[in-house]
Amino acid sequence: MNYRKDIEKCIKFIEDHIKENITIEEVASQSGYSLYHFCRVFSLCKGLSVMEYIRGRRLSLSATELFKGRKIIDIAFDYGFETPSGFAKAFRKAFGYSPTQYMIRMARYADTKIAFEVGGYIMNPVIVKRPAFKVAGYGIKTNITGVTYTKDIASFWSNYNGENLESKMYRILNPAKHGEVGLCVPLSEDGNAIYLLGVIVDDFSKVEENMLTVEVPEAEYAVFTTTPVDTTNDKEQKEFAKIIASTWKYIFEDWFKDSEYVYDEGKIDFEFYDERCHHRKDTVMDIYIPIRKVK
Repeated sequence: MNYRKDIEKCIKFIEDHIKENITIEEVASQSGYSLYHFCRVFSLCKGLSVMEYIRGRRLSLSATELFKGRKIIDIAFDYGFETPSGFAKAFRKAFGYSPTQYMIRMARYADTKIAFEVGGYIMNPVIVKRPAFKVAGYGIKTNITGVTYTKDIASFWSNYNGENLESKMYRILNPAKHGEVGLCVPLSEDGNAIYLLGVIVDDFSKVEENMLTVEVPEAEYAVFTTTPVDTTNDKEQKEFAKIIASTWKYIFEDWFKDSEYVYDEGKIDFEFYDERCHHRKDTVMDIYIPIRKVK
């Protein structure tokens, strides 16, 4: 399965129709995947949702139009913004300046094409079969097709007021083993999903009202371990996050196309954090990808 080729095909479709009122369903249809799976893969490979990409691309292209002497109002309507003021607001948020200020300050700006780093390192996963298990913890309901999908999760954890959720989760659920599971579960075909950070439990008897639960089915997984990084300094946590993101990108853009497997859409992928990822010089974590062999 060549995810990179399929994503590039969808991006070409976006480029060819960037000035039209394209829908996420139209883009997803170019890949041949379900809407949920396409949005999930796209966001993991590109680091932002499909609609974030489209909006950013329109703003980048509109910036080049400014240097051609076109009127702001014409550019705004050309790239699908309802009003010039709405365009100016979005432009300022993206670039830090109003369209007029940007044109003056960035007069030599030429290439606005968005470039994405391609994960190029080689990783050989371990193939394992894992029985079904239960996860309980805290999370947020979101929509994977939305512009804010990639920000919703981070916002939930950073803006939570109260007892540390991780400590609270362990105190209440008292799991048999240490280790957090991070997973995203589809709720419907239109992209509604739950992101959950939880622990593995024997049953849901200790679960409180504000917690979320998921039953992860039995599956065969390709397990990828991230490149070690020193996280003894809190500042390095950002580097750890980048490595995790680049690993996801590598899996879908490089590993699948050369493997004998395809992603098993009927199962659930997840991240697993244990004692190996807490303020160590060799911090790592595992990513479990449900797979099945190509027939």
